Amino acid sequence: MSETTSKMRQEILEIPAAVDRLLSQGAPDILNAAQVFREADPRFLITVARGSSDHACSYIKYASELLLNLPVASVGPSVSSIYGVELQAKGAVCLSVSQSGQSPDIVDLARSLGRSGAATVAITNDTSSRLAEVAGAVLPLHAGPELSVAATKTFVTSLVAGLWLLAEVKRDADLLKAIHALPPLLEKAAHCDWSAAADTITGRSLFTLGRGPSFAISGEAALKIKETCQIHAESYSVAEVLHGPVSIVEEGFPAIVFAASDAAEQATAEAADALAGKGAAVFATTDKVTQASPLPVVKTGHWITDPITAITAFYGMVESVASARGIDPDVPRHLKKVTETV
Repeated sequence: MSETTSKMRQEILEIPAAVDRLLSQGAPDILNAAQVFREADPRFLITVARGSSDHACSYIKYASELLLNLPVASVGPSVSSIYGVELQAKGAVCLSVSQSGQSPDIVDLARSLGRSGAATVAITNDTSSRLAEVAGAVLPLHAGPELSVAATKTFVTSLVAGLWLLAEVKRDADLLKAIHALPPLLEKAAHCDWSAAADTITGRSLFTLGRGPSFAISGEAALKIKETCQIHAESYSVAEVLHGPVSIVEEGFPAIVFAASDAAEQATAEAADALAGKGAAVFATTDKVTQASPLPVVKTGHWITDPITAITAFYGMVESVASARGIDPDVPRHLKKVTETV
């Protein structure tokens, strides 16, 4: 690997190995957390996170609601850390996600929810962190050190850890098989060529779009574009974009549409085509489009794991866009790796 290769690029290429480590070493912790989950017999889930980790929680939210029929609420950490409110959480499982596990507000809310009756599970890359100390069960990411400010391999391993937990709770053999088959598919995804889409991202604002679990991935994609490329990007559900946001679309306006092989794929493809029909430069992770341009993707054999390979392919593209713009994706301006908020 050349000396000029960014740490972000290196860490994208490490995603398959990181997921393989998680799958090889993480089973005891997953099984323990699944037992905690079942014993709690929750009526609902609460997620606690910020930034990329919050987008991972959005993906886990859809997975919980679609696989376990359990509703999920994202609670802002300031409810506890700033406003001093202790929520009534009896009958809930609290899932906190933080690659560093250090932010005081995340730790404070997780602790508060545990005191008020929730079963608490932490997903983190640091098992000695403050968040790990206050959680009833911990799911280590096994991602290894992540040096680039932009989280990539810790985001993907967070998706896999959260989904694996839900699959174990459900005892879903087909999903467990798809999860364990991910590493070689992620290897292929990390090398997908999205240069055609990259060429349309020239500095103007753009949309990232999706629906269901792919909408969660769209949110992470928009964050990464802003974070690494200094370009404004807005994430919308395809069910919402045509209601009002479409008004800003003009000729060549870029849009990246995330679609999995799920019940929303056809409607998502139709929305992508509708935007393309208005002059937008639309690229989509589905071959069901007729006016938008399909992107190369790696299908996983299960609709809920498709978004994991899609975001991995996207990461490779966004790193190349940042580098082409002369921006170091490893050190986005105004940002640092660990942000501690209260």
